Amino acid sequence: MDDDLDDLIRRVDPDRWLSSRFIGDTGKRADVIAIYAYDYELARAPKVTSNALLGEIRLTWWREMLDEAYEGRPVRRHPTAQALAAAIARHNLPREPLEAMIDARYRELDATPMKPNEALEWARDTGGRAAELAAMILAPGSDTGPARAAGAAWALARRAEGERRIAAVSARASMGAKTAVAKLATDAFPAVAHAALTGRKRSPLRDRLRLLWAVARGRI
Repeated sequence: MDDDLDDLIRRVDPDRWLSSRFIGDTGKRADVIAIYAYDYELARAPKVTSNALLGEIRLTWWREMLDEAYEGRPVRRHPTAQALAAAIARHNLPREPLEAMIDARYRELDATPMKPNEALEWARDTGGRAAELAAMILAPGSDTGPARAAGAAWALARRAEGERRIAAVSARASMGAKTAVAKLATDAFPAVAHAALTGRKRSPLRDRLRLLWAVARGRI
């Protein structure tokens, strides 16, 4: 495992990092961390640039990285790019969800607040796609639809913390995810365990206990 990448996710994405601790296979855990690092890099594109054009350039950089990975060419020397390319090769991950994660971030280059249904689609293609890919790594061949639903609910709940207008659609997504996860393969549960942390009083100890309880029951 790339310890630097793991440390990065521990700092910037503690919910999903904690969930990944329940992945016993260290190789698969590293590959799941690579997915989360990719999602983090895409999320940064609209936030660290001064205008939309620069954000588009950053997102295009990652699309070109996917070209390299899927065409069997040397991948640019960036820790996340290298780790993601390795995960793609090891698990034969499809390109479509990785592309969708890029496409979803273009909406964030527009400062106009998202409408509720628009926010739901955004969540399905960001946190939802990341959870779907993580489930593909952890439980190959299983139905990853429940993982996408749970990952979307988590992403939407986080967005709703600052945008109350999407609170209702977020609550519905969370309820739907709880039902969907019952059909998720047991091995894939660490891909969605972090969804158990939404909408509650937070502290490091509470988070760990909630995750333990969620994993033990297989419910979020």
